[in-house]
Order: sequence, then C-alpha cells, then structure tokens
Amino acid sequence: MIIQPELLNKLKDFSLNSYESKIWVALLSRGVSTAGELSDIANVPRSRSYDVLESLEKKGFVVLKLGKPIKYLAVAPEEVIERVKKKINKETLSKLKILNEIKSTDILDELNSLYKQGIKSVTPFDLSGVIRGRTNLYNHIESMIRKAKKSISISTSEKG
Repeated sequence: MIIQPELLNKLKDFSLNSYESKIWVALLSRGVSTAGELSDIANVPRSRSYDVLESLEKKGFVVLKLGKPIKYLAVAPEEVIERVKKKINKETLSKLKILNEIKSTDILDELNSLYKQGIKSVTPFDLSGVIRGRTNLYNHIESMIRKAKKSISISTSEKG
C-alpha cells in the first residue's frame, strides 16, 4: 500500500505515532481486517501491530470485532475528528482550570517573589538578549505592549 508521507505527517495532529498512522490508514482502506493482514499492508512489524491496534482502540480510532481471528473495524474519519476535538477540548479546559487555580494560590506570589529577588541583582546590560523563533518573538512583543506605559522602542537590522 502506497501512502503519501504528507498524509502520515498530518495524522500526527491526531496524536498518532507513525505505526498507529500506518495501521489506521491501512484499516481505513480495508474496512475490516485482522492484525496480521494490517501489519502486512502497513509494513509494520506483526509483533507491534497488536499493541498498536490496542492503542488505536483506546483512542477511539478502531472497534474490536470479537471472533476467531479477532478483526478490527475502522471508525469513520468524521467521527474520529469529533472524538479528537472533544479530547483536546477536555484536556485544554483541564489545564486552564489548573492555571487559573495557580493564580489564586500562594504559588504565584512565591514565584513572583523569587522573580523580584532575582531581578534586583541584574544589571541593565544583562536585560538585553536574543529571542529565537516567530512565536517567542510575537509573545515578547505582546508582553511589551501590554506592559508599556508610554512608548516601545524596537531596534533591528535593515533585513530584520
């Protein structure tokens, strides 16, 4: 089975590793199949295909069909997308709750205290540095704008 590498890379957004991606795509192309057949089609070691299929079942990508031999049924991609979205939303809400709880505890005060103690021993020369990556740069600019009282000065090269 020939699968475009771009498709397999995109499936990482579904939180699948390479073996999971290959097995799931192989199962989608077959509909129903055994672990052995899928390992041959997807070029995944047979010994790994069983734990990969178990992992896909836990994530909601496949359904186990009992019998001799055990077969696996692919879940429709639209349904998988909804399940992945639901899982990501749940995880995000959980992490946001934790972050909001930290804001209202002594932990934030303690962290701020440590920061203020450390910043006292920093010279103005030490406050300059290099920011790498577009996301880090945007985050830093956003932070500067939020904290600015009067003006913001940005220095760069001609090409910068």
